[in-house]
Amino acid sequence: MENNNSLGKLAEESIKRKERLQKLREQAKKSSQNAGSTESDEKLPKPIFRSYKPQNEHTMGEVLPQEPTGNIESAVESQLNLLDQPMVIDEIDITNLAPRKPDWDLKRDVSKKLERLERRTQKAIAELIRERLKLNQVEDLSQAVNVATAHVGEHAQEDLD
Repeated sequence: MENNNSLGKLAEESIKRKERLQKLREQAKKSSQNAGSTESDEKLPKPIFRSYKPQNEHTMGEVLPQEPTGNIESAVESQLNLLDQPMVIDEIDITNLAPRKPDWDLKRDVSKKLERLERRTQKAIAELIRERLKLNQVEDLSQAVNVATAHVGEHAQEDLD
């Protein structure tokens, strides 16, 4: 039953649609007949001459006025004056242009850590010197300092290699 009702509803909707289309066609015919009579009464748009001058004297009044063009001579002259002035080129730092060693960024990153280690190393050297002086292993103070710094220098060379 639902199929019969649904088919009946579809048929009714199609009939309504056909009636609406018929009314629209009739209205379009009436409006086209009325418009046909008014089209002859309407005036055609006037041509506007923008890029050329008309040959006909009748249409001379329709020409748009010329827009003033910029003063090109003054613009060119100002640019030529700029070229007469000596150009100042910024000096280029050669260090920025020179190629860097492949490990330059590693050295930069490690430099802060090395500074801390250097301070600790100096403190450790001073402490070792004090201990040796307390123990009286080395009698001469300058000799103790020289031995400690030589020992640190050897370790520094090994680290760099």
